[in-house]
Amino acid sequence: MMRYCFRLQVRPGRLAEYTERHRAVWPDMLAALREAGWRNYSLFVDTDGLLIGYVEADSLADAQAAMAATEVNARWQAEMAEFFTGIDGRPADQGLRLLTEVFHLDDQLDQET
Repeated sequence: MMRYCFRLQVRPGRLAEYTERHRAVWPDMLAALREAGWRNYSLFVDTDGLLIGYVEADSLADAQAAMAATEVNARWQAEMAEFFTGIDGRPADQGLRLLTEVFHLDDQLDQET
């Protein structure tokens, strides 16, 4: 399983609503994410709207493609698009900017044994 970290930017003034919408994500969206292979998925946000996401998947590209094929994701992305800057009209899950992992504790500890 691969680890992926990404960032997005929530529009100024929309952070409270964005956060509130994630308190109760639609059950069919949650099920679709799980079925598409998204694991250990978390979102973190700073007060300036910087959003950091973390997800594990066998292949992020495959997990994204599986989600893109679902009707629930189309509805969710249509509703979420207005919250983000810098995604150039793409769905947020396709406009994310991947970050490079530079350290992982378990990986280095495993190398010692």
